Amino acid sequence: MRKRLVLIVAVATTAALGLAAALTGAALVFGGLYDVASTTQHWQATFSLVETAMRQSVRLRARGIAEPPLADESMALRGAGCFRDKCVQCHGAPGVAPDDIGKSMQPLPGPLVDARRHWRPRELYWLTRHGIRMSGMPAWEFRLQEGELWELVAFMQRLPDLNAGQYAEWMRRAPPAPACGRETEPTVAAATAPDIARGRMALHQHACSACHMIPGVTGSQVHVGPALDGVGSRRLIAGTLTNTPQNMARWIMHTQQVKPGTAMPQLGVGEREAREMAAYLATLR
Repeated sequence: MRKRLVLIVAVATTAALGLAAALTGAALVFGGLYDVASTTQHWQATFSLVETAMRQSVRLRARGIAEPPLADESMALRGAGCFRDKCVQCHGAPGVAPDDIGKSMQPLPGPLVDARRHWRPRELYWLTRHGIRMSGMPAWEFRLQEGELWELVAFMQRLPDLNAGQYAEWMRRAPPAPACGRETEPTVAAATAPDIARGRMALHQHACSACHMIPGVTGSQVHVGPALDGVGSRRLIAGTLTNTPQNMARWIMHTQQVKPGTAMPQLGVGEREAREMAAYLATLR
């Protein structure tokens, strides 16, 4: 009898605690009690917990990546130009402060001058390629070529050894802007079958879901552009082009040429990504 009473009390207590947690969570979410302002910092315990989870996640996923030789100075110099064009605005550099957007982000983008001390080259490559969700760190896979990603890593191996003057000298010798991020493999892209799964990811990475609701792509309920459910079975693209994968890729890359004055911006999508995005959109019927 006593054991039964203890069990009932334990179950009732667990249920009450669960209900209290659910009500507290509902109040925070639906009652607007959670402060989303970036002027309010996370608790240190929350920040440390999330940072630890991030570090372990990266190490697990990067452990099988083969690292190329990174000692070549010309490789690091090309990476220096890319670092200047893509990284300094958020992370800063020796003697160079981040831009306002980098200084104001939450969580604050860490300086990369000591990245070599915290991360293996393969981990820096993984971070640069895939980004970090809910941090503002983008996935550069869709904007940089494979070789450019490793060139960035090669330069980051040099950063801890540079003072402000030495960094400035590297920048003087680095390729002029734009040093990276240009479409350089159209022939290869056209010769390979489009990766439909990567096309779905590219629709998010190129911010298409900021204006369109796209089945399979997570996003807000937006109505800036038309929803893309069923787009694969529509007769025309933008009321102008016959709906084929080739024309969809052309529209994605050259919107203003296809339809001058359209509200849809030209996003600088490369040929490979455009073909992959078109292949995914063709499945939405």
